[in-house]
Amino acid sequence: MITKDMLIGDLVRQYPQAIRTLMNFGMGCVGCPSSQMESLEEASYVHGFDINELLDVLNKQVQEAN
Repeated sequence: MITKDMLIGDLVRQYPQAIRTLMNFGMGCVGCPSSQMESLEEASYVHGFDINELLDVLNKQVQEAN
């Protein structure tokens, strides 16, 4: 399960398919050094998107992949 505390770097390494979703939410710099140590919650604040909506999409994506 993906949570708001998960680091973007960990998310991308564990679920590379999440990159497109993150970019669709406005995170054009998924691979930049600062994103590697930034949590999803921090990114939602910085980039101005709803963390709960992102978590719903990401967790559905992971469920469908399994």
